[in-house]
Amino acid sequence: MRDPIVAVPDLADDDTTRASIAGVYDAFLGGKDNYAVDREVLRRVRKVAPEARDLARENQAFLVRVCRFLARRPEVTQFLDCGFGLPTGEHPHQVVQRINPEATVVYVDDDPVVLAHGRALLADNDNVRFVGADIFQPKPLMESDRLRACLDFTRPIAFLQVGTLHHYEGDRDGPARIMREYLDYLPLGSFVAISHFIDPENAHSAVARRMEQAFRSSTLGSGTFRTKAEIEQLFAGLDLVPPGVTRCVDWWPDGPRSRPLNQVQHCIAGGVGRKRLV
Repeated sequence: MRDPIVAVPDLADDDTTRASIAGVYDAFLGGKDNYAVDREVLRRVRKVAPEARDLARENQAFLVRVCRFLARRPEVTQFLDCGFGLPTGEHPHQVVQRINPEATVVYVDDDPVVLAHGRALLADNDNVRFVGADIFQPKPLMESDRLRACLDFTRPIAFLQVGTLHHYEGDRDGPARIMREYLDYLPLGSFVAISHFIDPENAHSAVARRMEQAFRSSTLGSGTFRTKAEIEQLFAGLDLVPPGVTRCVDWWPDGPRSRPLNQVQHCIAGGVGRKRLV
């Protein structure tokens, strides 16, 4: 049986004294693959926003809808997803391959626990691969022979940065710079999907900033809420698919809204853009 993990860098041993992005996301979704330190982040954020779990739920629902949208396009048969996460909730390959069983999906992550789960989950799927790499370092990943052995860079790629860039810790413009680097490598006609914590710059800004403080002062140490204009900069040079950058709950919903939005649902946004063919 072949190993789905294409390449794993020299990773540090799992550290259960600090929260991990994957563990916290799993805790927010109500999963079981997380530690007490991850659940403590959830507790801190829920203290300032009781509906905090909806950050992850709306992000996950957005990811599923985006994957369905992209998988139904005949020219999109290969996906590159930054940040695999843990087993709770559907992963892109599960959504995509229900529509196109031959679609190729490559996941990128550098969390040792995530890589172990990925090896177990994907061992029997010949169209799914894992690349162990830092998603905030585009050049080493996109120029690696290992990645290029998995994807055909002469054809469009669906590139997913869903729920990842708000965990970049560095200069404020870092995520926009990272995305510019990725876009330089993506073939013409490729699609890019991004979701990000948002400061809605309205009555819900206060809760966004309280959640940001709770995330960033925890052992996770990351979770920046950017404005809509800042998130739109992540799509610079792309043609946005309507409705553009909007609340995740409003991006191609599956049906009419059955209840009013809570304050947290205003604080996670996403969009899809396309790299022009000419």
